[in-house]
Formats: sequence, C-alpha cells, structure tokens
Amino acid sequence: MARVAAICISEVRGIQKHEIPEAFFKVEHGIVGDAHAGSWHRQISLLGVESVAELQKKIDFELKNGAFAENVLVEGMRVYTLPVGTRLKIGEALCEVTQIGKECHADCAIRKAAGDCVMPREGIFVKVLESGAVKKGDSIEILE
Repeated sequence: MARVAAICISEVRGIQKHEIPEAFFKVEHGIVGDAHAGSWHRQISLLGVESVAELQKKIDFELKNGAFAENVLVEGMRVYTLPVGTRLKIGEALCEVTQIGKECHADCAIRKAAGDCVMPREGIFVKVLESGAVKKGDSIEILE
C-alpha cells in the first residue's frame, strides 16, 4: 500500500521546502501555509521516494525531503505512471491528478547541485477536490 513518506512546505517562494508532520489540504487551494498553493491546477506536487533514491545513488551529498520542491513524498507508488484525471485519497483529502512532470526553471538549485532533477520527469501535480487533514504515514489510495 502507498503511503505519505513526508509532507513539505515553504512559507515563502524561492526557499527550499521543509518537512512538517501534518498539513491541511484545502479545496481549490492546496496545502494551507504553502507559498505555492493557490487556485490553479498545480496546487500540490507529489514525488516518489523511489525517484529520489535513484538520483541519491549518483551523488555524494544527502538529499533532504523537499529538495525537489515536492509537497508530498510518496512511498510505494510510481506516481508518474498515473494518468491525468486519476483520483487519489490522500489521508482525509480527495485529490485529482492534473499534470505529469513540469519544466524546470533555468536556475534550478537542485539541478545545479546534483546535475539532474527528477521532478520534470517523475513528479506530478494534483488539485484538491475535498478538504482534509493529511499526516506522515497516511495511506494513499487510487479511487476508480
């Protein structure tokens, strides 16, 4: 079963995200308190633990949770294989996949430091359909 391995936010744009134990996912907003939340299709970003682990093998410094500006690190699910429109129950919240991958900006700090960034290939974005609390360790379920 897939689960939430970490939840990360940044209160201000342009700084690295940091881990928090729990968050509130708000409809048509995203994570309350995250600077990247808002009324658009990329409210919350998800990235697989496995994706980070693959890159970690190739570099000589430790990647911390939130290094790729991901909001939710997911364990046990290759999130980038989910088609747009997939609905996910994450903790108490209901979300829908809106985008797979993204274009990295020119001065991406992690790309400069590590020589690669997995977010453009393996990160996904969701919007919140039903609000709810989400904490580290919560299950993530694909709904039909």
